[in-house]
Amino acid sequence: MTKTICFANNKGGSGKSTACANLGYALAKAGKKILLLDGDMQLNLSLSFFEEEEVLSLASEEKNLYEALRKQSDLAECVIPTRYENIDLVRSTMLMSQIEYELFTKMQRELVLKKCLKQLKEAGKYDYILIDAPPTLGTWVINILCASDYCIIPVEASPWGLFGLANMFDFLKGLDEMTEAEVMGVLITKVDERKNYYRQTTEILKDYENIRLFNTVIHVDSAVEWAQDRSLPVAEFKKSARSAKEFAELAEEVKSYGSRKRKHGKSK
Repeated sequence: MTKTICFANNKGGSGKSTACANLGYALAKAGKKILLLDGDMQLNLSLSFFEEEEVLSLASEEKNLYEALRKQSDLAECVIPTRYENIDLVRSTMLMSQIEYELFTKMQRELVLKKCLKQLKEAGKYDYILIDAPPTLGTWVINILCASDYCIIPVEASPWGLFGLANMFDFLKGLDEMTEAEVMGVLITKVDERKNYYRQTTEILKDYENIRLFNTVIHVDSAVEWAQDRSLPVAEFKKSARSAKEFAELAEEVKSYGSRKRKHGKSK
């Protein structure tokens, strides 16, 4: 069955797009078929696989995420291949800045994305659909959560990394009756072990009841920025990079999730 995983955090700079892109690449290298959905108007997920000019060109075409949501049509028409085997992308557009207004006019507005993804999921072509959500807590993010089976919450190991995280969990708890999306785990990113922020972040997160932390953490790595500058996944830029190995480890955790009895049950 196709599993849909979204990356969400209402704080910007947490590493959502980076984690989504590089986990997708690692899962594809492990033989899984991946569909990436760029749900943020900043198009950072798309820029992880295509040069800026090409991203802007694709965004200007009529068959994109925004138009599919507006017309409530099948998202299969918006899928394009990337240069990498097993990785496709749902093209997006900067018009996503207007998506809250468009959704407000729809019946069952929180289920529009789920309906647009229905045929793609039922076709079973992909093992995973990974969705990069914007750093907000509005109707569009509710749509993303309602369309997802799981949610990964990246959290930056920094003084402000945990800012607003309680609001994120309260938001998810308030959606219990609306979505079955399960928090797969909190992913600690931008770790610098020379500083105390990683230890502090971990200790605070352990105080959250029934919240699972991934064993894998993503360290600060200049290779990530160089890869992004070249519109490449980090492992494609430098296979031996520390973060490339960490995303491969994260992919193993994601693949094994649900295959064993969970200790904590459904996390919210």
